Amino acid sequence: MRRNRLILVMASYISIVFTPFYLPLMGLLALFLFTYLSMFHWGYKLHILLLVWAFTCLLPTTLIRLYRHYKGWSLLRLLRREERMVPYAISIMCYIACLYIMSLQHVSHIITSIVIAALIIQILCAIINHWWKISTHTAAIGGTTGAVVAFSLIFGFYPLWWLCFLILLAGVLGTSRMLLRIHTLGEIVGGYLIGVVAGFVGVVI
Repeated sequence: MRRNRLILVMASYISIVFTPFYLPLMGLLALFLFTYLSMFHWGYKLHILLLVWAFTCLLPTTLIRLYRHYKGWSLLRLLRREERMVPYAISIMCYIACLYIMSLQHVSHIITSIVIAALIIQILCAIINHWWKISTHTAAIGGTTGAVVAFSLIFGFYPLWWLCFLILLAGVLGTSRMLLRIHTLGEIVGGYLIGVVAGFVGVVI
């Protein structure tokens, strides 16, 4: 019994740490650390990271929390397929606002492509949610996988170790979501595959 409880606690923490809201920020950090973008002034990089954090992490999570309190819902109720449309709409509007501000500041397409890929994933998940409660967690990590493949073609690096890490992480994350009985295997695999395609397309377009 204690072991099962510990496994569920670990699964909950994994789901929290690798929430979809943080992945655009993680992608930008990787670009700023491992590509020629590391040559940018630290002040500019910090500005971009704060902008993305504000519009893809802070603002959507705050607005969704306020919406949940306004409706008097528990956190578990937002896990229902029928109740996820407003949170999706909030996230999509925040991502669009982020891209709009980036366009006003003439931010490089290499940087904005990460937010574009995340936005495409959000829109696809929102549409599919009408019929199927697809996993946004694995869609996000799948989007990261697709983006790594796209960036490996753009920058000409060998992505094997990155892909091994991301696939392993996707497996751990997907298992955690199943242990918490939030998603089925089909919803997890479907989310990952959609994320891979959307992440790749979002970067290369």
